[in-house]
Amino acid sequence: MKVTQASAHVSRAGLLKAVTALVCVLTASAAVAAPFAYVPNEKSGTISIIDCATDTVVRTVPAGTKPRGLAVLDRLNRLYVSDQPNNALVVIDLAQDKVIETIALGESPEGVSAAPGGQYIIAASEVSNAISFIDPVSKKKLFAVKTRGENPEHAVFSVDGKWVYVSAEEADTVDIIDVAQRKQVNSIKVGKRPRGIGFLPNGKTAYVASELANTVYAIDVATQKVVASIPAGNFSNGIAVAPDSSRVYVSNGKDASVSVIDTATNTIIKTLAVGKRPWNMAITPDGKKLYVANGRSNSVSVIDTERLETVGEIAVGEMPWGVVVH
Repeated sequence: MKVTQASAHVSRAGLLKAVTALVCVLTASAAVAAPFAYVPNEKSGTISIIDCATDTVVRTVPAGTKPRGLAVLDRLNRLYVSDQPNNALVVIDLAQDKVIETIALGESPEGVSAAPGGQYIIAASEVSNAISFIDPVSKKKLFAVKTRGENPEHAVFSVDGKWVYVSAEEADTVDIIDVAQRKQVNSIKVGKRPRGIGFLPNGKTAYVASELANTVYAIDVATQKVVASIPAGNFSNGIAVAPDSSRVYVSNGKDASVSVIDTATNTIIKTLAVGKRPWNMAITPDGKKLYVANGRSNSVSVIDTERLETVGEIAVGEMPWGVVVH
């Protein structure tokens, strides 16, 4: 078969168009798939929504009087935010970016977490010393579990959903709730004023930052015992965990920094400068970016986790408390 120059040119042109169209489709798909970071601003009473592709605030949503803890439930596309002075959980429909419900909680709610699979949303109430379990479908509080440790701040589900680990600030313990039994079954002693909690995705180890001890504690989930104590910066607070379990990040409030823990050795391999009073943090699903809420800078720092460098700072509302990425 004889191929002319003209027909070859047409073939090349057609191939170029096809490749260009495919690139456009893939680029559009990537843009749609880019996650968002949600940041509760305590003093502004708002949620700042950051596009993780551009690292810019694209929307701001009212969320009660003093929003703090928050969690996203994928299957319902909803954001759950604790409103501390109103003793309530604010439910935001992410498709509409508006509040659709408020659910009564115990006094002074703070940390919020979603169960694996989405069966429950839980909130820790500091003054009530209790963890409330909410049905996200009926939007009703089902039951509450009292903690022996006072002033629970964070309550986080284990990877398998069997346990809830609770940081009891005034007891210097991590209280453990058996979800099936609906009661506390253990209490693990850690350093003074435990705050942030994070589980490795493999489910084997939990990391807890104790603020006044300037230390991060590694807890073996199988034995429910501390297996390592890792010196951190001043006022170690928030915890974020890499999706591949290789690293744990801890915010150091008084040092305006984030330290990086190598989980293979449980040692700090690098410390990065961020904004003032870094608090709670979240990492993107691909593990490439870490977002850090800076309470006294009214900003969110962005860390490139591959280069281990702080690469940006995004202005948000007043006194950001934390971040969740979805």
